[in-house]
Amino acid sequence: MYARDRIGKGPWRNAKGEVIAKDVAQLHGDNNLTKQTALTEKGEIVNGHGDTPNRHDILTGSIADGSPYGGDHDFSCGRWTKSGDGGPAFALVGHHDRTGPDDAKRGRSWNEAHLSRGCSQEALRSTGGDGLFYCFAMD
Repeated sequence: MYARDRIGKGPWRNAKGEVIAKDVAQLHGDNNLTKQTALTEKGEIVNGHGDTPNRHDILTGSIADGSPYGGDHDFSCGRWTKSGDGGPAFALVGHHDRTGPDDAKRGRSWNEAHLSRGCSQEALRSTGGDGLFYCFAMD
């Protein structure tokens, strides 16, 4: 079962009640996730590309369609159980503000932008993150 299969059918709203996506197809396609709408649970904007510090990386472990990378690759820090940098532990991250180097297509993806340098807090921060998740809740 993929992450996209465990988050319900939608719609999803942010902390201020704004619709992010009406269904799974829109969530993994043309949705309303931007720096202004991808808020914390308190309704606050998270620093993005160009801010100091940049915290736009979201831990996803998924490719753009919400499925895992594939094969024997683990790009989810050991299914979110590893927090160090020993061994081959990485996370696939997206950008909540959908910006990246030269605004390349992958840099604009909220769930598949690049790999982290490791799974420690320091490694996650070094690529523009802070170990943040984008949570989905169902009624």
